[in-house]
Amino acid sequence: MSFDTIRTSDINKYLGNPDVLIIDLRDIKEYTAGHIPTAINIPYEDMEEEKANLPKNKLLIFYCDRGNISLLAARDLLKEGYHIKSLVGGLRAYRGYLEKS
Repeated sequence: MSFDTIRTSDINKYLGNPDVLIIDLRDIKEYTAGHIPTAINIPYEDMEEEKANLPKNKLLIFYCDRGNISLLAARDLLKEGYHIKSLVGGLRAYRGYLEKS
């Protein structure tokens, strides 16, 4: 089993899709400073407790600052039956609009 990676230029086609959940794995301070539209924040440190709340019937797209943490999280959750994609290069590679909370 493996998970897919997606380029930052492809993320826009997933925005607003009800079958997709975009998850920002950075800490809350980084998330509130700017995040991909529609993304929810689950810091990587909290993923172990929060994963039970994640739907297995949706595509989960993970991203972090540079892409390393999202790859780790994707690998871990893939083993548990989640459908995962990871954003290559993380938020630093993303050139689109950022929402602020």
